[in-house]
Parts: sequence; C-alpha cells; structure tokens
Amino acid sequence: MLDSYFCAPKTLRRLRTGPSGPYIDGFAVSLERDGYAHASAVRYLRAAAHLGCFVHLRGGTWADAGAGTLAAFGRHFPRCRCPRSNGGATGYHASFGAKLFHRYLVRLGVCNGLAVADTEHVQPALVSAFTDWLRVHRGASDATLRQYSRGAGELIDELGADAKCWTAQSVRDFLLRRAAKCGLATTQHLITSLRAFLRYVSFAGESRDELALAIPAVASWRLSRLPRCLSDDELGRLIAVCDGTTRGRLRDRAIVLLLSRLGLRAGDVARLRLGDIDWRNGILRVTGKGRYEVGLPLPQDVGDALLAYLARRPAGGDSDHVFLRSRAPFTPFAHGDGVSSVVKHALQRAGVQSPAKGAHLLRHTAATQMLRSGVPLDQIGLVLRHRSIDMSAYYAKVDVALLRGVAQPWPGARS
Repeated sequence: MLDSYFCAPKTLRRLRTGPSGPYIDGFAVSLERDGYAHASAVRYLRAAAHLGCFVHLRGGTWADAGAGTLAAFGRHFPRCRCPRSNGGATGYHASFGAKLFHRYLVRLGVCNGLAVADTEHVQPALVSAFTDWLRVHRGASDATLRQYSRGAGELIDELGADAKCWTAQSVRDFLLRRAAKCGLATTQHLITSLRAFLRYVSFAGESRDELALAIPAVASWRLSRLPRCLSDDELGRLIAVCDGTTRGRLRDRAIVLLLSRLGLRAGDVARLRLGDIDWRNGILRVTGKGRYEVGLPLPQDVGDALLAYLARRPAGGDSDHVFLRSRAPFTPFAHGDGVSSVVKHALQRAGVQSPAKGAHLLRHTAATQMLRSGVPLDQIGLVLRHRSIDMSAYYAKVDVALLRGVAQPWPGARS
C-alpha cells in the first residue's frame, strides 16, 4: 500500500527501514480505509516517519510514547534536526499526522493508550460510581450521563473529592458563582444535575447532610418567552444555500429538511440509522428523549434529499448511521452538537440573522409552520413528541391571526 503513495525506491526504502518502518505500511492501509485524500495521506505518512526519528533520537521507545511525546514533538519543530525526516518541518499536517499514527499504534497495542497527560481526563471515583448508577438503575442515555457527570465533576474540582467536607454553604456558593457566568438554560441544567448527584452522594453515605436541599431554584416562568423561528423567506434562503452536488452540501440539505419539516431534535438526527428509514411505507422511525419511539411520515422532499445524500454517502467503516462527518475518517456525529454546527454554518452562508443559531431553531420553525397551516395542537404535539399539550400551546403565541380571534378588548377601551 505504501507504493500507492510513493514511487521513488530510495524514499520507500528509507520509510520502511526507519524507526516507524515496521508499522508504516499498515498505517498507509488504515489511511486508505478511512478515506483520507492522497495528498493528505502522503503528509501523514511523512509525519509518521518524522515522529519515529524524533522518538529514536530522544532515546525512547514506542511503548513509552504518549501524549507528552506528541506535545514535545510539536514543540521541537522550530529547531528540528531529525535526519531526513522529510515530514514537514512545521505545520498542522505534521502534528495531526503524528497523532493519527500514535492512535494507530495504540490500536495495535504498541503504544500505551493511557498517556500521562490523558490521566487529567479520568473521572473522579465518585462521579464514575454516580454515572454507573444512573446507567444501570435509571437507564440514562449517553447524553444525560455526559451532562450530569460534567456538573458533578465541576463540583468536585471546586470543593474537593471528600464529600464529607462539603457544606450546604459551600455547595450553594459554588452554584451561584457558576450561574453568574452562564445563561438561564445552562443554569437550569446544572441545577438538575447537581441535585441528582447530591442525592446520590447522600444515598451512598458519602456525605453527612442532605446537600441537595442547598441547591436553590431558579426564578423562571414556564413558556413565558416567544419561540424563535425563521420566516418563510429565511427558511427558503437557508435551504437554497445547501443546494449543490458535493457530498457535504447534499448532507447539509438533508439535515436541514429533516429539522425544518419534521421538527426533529439535533440528537434525533445524529442517532438516525439506515434501518430507521422504511422506504416502502414512507415512514421514519425516530427514537428521542426517554427512548420514546415514534414513526413519522416521510415527506417527499425530505425523502428525495436523503436519497441524493445516501447515493454519495462515504463508506464510514462499519457505521450504519445515516449522517457522517464530511471529512475523513467519516465518523458519525458523536451527539447533536455536530448537527447544530451544520445548521449554524448554513445560517451564516445564507446571511440569516437570528438570536438562536442551532438546530432547535428549525424545530421551532417546523412547529410554527404547522400551526399556521391549521394543524391542531394535539397533532403538533404528536409530531414533536411533546409530553404535555402545554408545550405545544407554547407555539400558539406566534400565530397572530389566531390570537386576534380570541383576544379580549382592553377594559374601558372603545369598541
């Protein structure tokens, strides 16, 4: 496989006999399998050889190579004296290629996967026990586990790992400091995760007090704000900028149409599998919050966009996710943030100015359009998978014509 990227016998001999030589051909195969462009793969292979020279000159071995080695490799570029490294003396490709090669060696078991610098990201024992309990006893999703463990980890970083030393005042002060730096929604999520974590800490006997009672509530009025949505013109411009025949534009168009026609959440789109599309009956099976599953009718334009994308969809290894990242190694979106990023960039290309930038903006738009088309609130709730009709009624506030019909005259005003 290395011969596909280099033809000079001298270069091939140097790459195969250097410190990275025993693994360089296999690395070339993995780059080909992951779909990297020819020019990028050449740079990454040279970077792999360069990294091997660097490790050898330092007197180290591959078994010792970890995150610290990669960091030192990046710092040594300005004074690089590696003989015939030819890996790109500086630049992004050299650093990224070295990281890819290191990951490949970790998969082979040549390098230690848990490097010294990686230990900083290991969860505290109490947080790990908490997430295990949520997974086993509450059936929490990966997204819920990430959110709850983030809040618990921040609390431990601030107050220390010994929960018996925490007090109601210290917990409350921590929350107030964090709330001062973030918005209402983030604060509400933090409160929810901290209450759950502190209840678990008390249940596990790790604290002396019921510290969850120290978490204050946030003053908020349910459904008090107007939903943010796009006008018909703005939505048309957004869909138009996703027109094109490139793989990325086809993917973006399918994502935007799914969000704006069916009101899916970003996480719904990220989790969508090939088997969730029933082409024969025109049904899309969606599993959302709380593992609630529903079959939604697949509109013609959405189905056409999906077919156009799937015809150009990269292989993506063994993944059966519908949507993959547009660059090698073509992995699925880890969660809904990647889908929201697609929408954000499309809004920028379309020149649409909106306070909300993520995928949920299109969910609000879908609900508002259904309401203005005369769809009853209970049916809108079924499509959006709302647990309460109150959530669907939230969108009635943007239907001016409907509000005019039910509005009462101002007291004392002339009729």
